[in-house]
Amino acid sequence: MRMNTKPPVSRRFFGLFAHIDWFLFAAVLAISLLGLATMRNFTVENFFFERQAIWIVIAAIGFLAASLPDYSFLRHTPVPAALYAFLLALLVAVLGAGALVMGATTRFDLGLFAVQPADPMKLVLIMVLAKYFARRHIEIAHIRHIIVSGAYAFIAFGLIFLQPDMGSAITIFSIWFGLVLVSGISWKHVAAFFFVGAIVCTSLWFTVLKPYQKARIVNFIHPLADIRGTGYNAYQSTVAVGSGELTGKGIGYGTQSKLHFLPEFQTDFIFAAYAEEWGFVGVLILFSLYGIVVIRILMVAAHAENNFSTLMVTGVAIYFISQFTVHAGMDMGVVPITGTTLPFMSYGGSHLLTEYVALGIVMSVRRARSLSGVRTEHTEFVGPV
Repeated sequence: MRMNTKPPVSRRFFGLFAHIDWFLFAAVLAISLLGLATMRNFTVENFFFERQAIWIVIAAIGFLAASLPDYSFLRHTPVPAALYAFLLALLVAVLGAGALVMGATTRFDLGLFAVQPADPMKLVLIMVLAKYFARRHIEIAHIRHIIVSGAYAFIAFGLIFLQPDMGSAITIFSIWFGLVLVSGISWKHVAAFFFVGAIVCTSLWFTVLKPYQKARIVNFIHPLADIRGTGYNAYQSTVAVGSGELTGKGIGYGTQSKLHFLPEFQTDFIFAAYAEEWGFVGVLILFSLYGIVVIRILMVAAHAENNFSTLMVTGVAIYFISQFTVHAGMDMGVVPITGTTLPFMSYGGSHLLTEYVALGIVMSVRRARSLSGVRTEHTEFVGPV
């Protein structure tokens, strides 16, 4: 009699994904489920809740699938540059053919779902910059490499800014600036950068920024100057956060969000809606979960097998930190309203899938390190990305 020697399905599954940091995945999934609970409404139709539940499943599958390939080929091929060029073309196309939503053309409306090119651009920019800096890290102090890498980021930044999507544009800038600092830029160059940046910002104020964008910045300085007009969203957001007090009003019973005093509570203001329902205790739990995610990612970066992997994983951490900081700060009235999603938590398929795929790539780097056990350096100076 022939015996079946195949291991159980569960053992084969966990064997295939033995490199996954399940503690990290559990923290990310918990954040997504907290966002899902915040979208839940017990009195009306739950369109956002139902769609987001589907997106979480799709994103989790994307996470597992993205963790399987070996991404070391990205160091030696033009794939990152090709993806970057393709997404630049999409960003140009969305300006002319994108759907107009709340005064911005940030996405392509495909009927059943929408695609927002700015989200995958963040991940692809991380790949491009990680490849650029890893292959030039010996001479990174040279100002030329700061200018060239800045050009990659500035083109994407400019196209996203024109949509206008200030939140994603800030994230693009943060990714570039964070990786520049990690790569070893001279502090003299940092000072020079901020000096030039001040000149550029002044020029943007007088030549590019639209009246409502200027109004958001003015409201940041004087938040109570026009609470019935341009300062309404910022005011309602801070009210929602403060009204949560210690333990919150309960899941599904946030008056600011569920009674629509707080607009876009599923996306731009989901942190405020969450804080109202869960209170200070819930906010501490959420901050702890994000802390776990960032720390676990940085642990992978610290033990990656080469400079490229370290920079790419660090870029992912910067991506999440910057977006979380801007969103939470925006909802608490600490930074201007920019319309930024909260990683893993806000409603939306494009950003959620991109974030989970980014984590999958981090897990692939984790597996490569465990297989090799040796860190290798690549210090040669080569041509363009």
